[in-house]
Amino acid sequence: MKQFFCSPARLKRGQVAVFALTAICLLAPAAGRAQSNAVRSVEGKVYEASAPLNSAVVYLQDSKTNNVKSFISTQDGSYRFGQLSSDIDYELWAEYKGKKSDKKTISSFNSKKQLFIDLHIK
Repeated sequence: MKQFFCSPARLKRGQVAVFALTAICLLAPAAGRAQSNAVRSVEGKVYEASAPLNSAVVYLQDSKTNNVKSFISTQDGSYRFGQLSSDIDYELWAEYKGKKSDKKTISSFNSKKQLFIDLHIK
């Protein structure tokens, strides 16, 4: 029968490894929750001249994946995008009957949780 013996040095290294793995397992979910809670929204109105524009298509492009979301403005010209990551830059613009607004950039450096941006069709 073979006997196993752990030296004090080996035991300490093992304890350090167990402690490190435990800390990683406990902290990793908290880091994920912090990122998922870091969300923001953008809303505003679409205008042509000075009148709110119904049925304009508002686009929001994610600069990380280039995915584009769209929203059709309501009767009073309003639009809203929610659950946006605060770690990603976005571009926002509107289109109506072949006309476009200027593109607006939503920077990840902007720490506001709720942004208000009006878009003007030219």
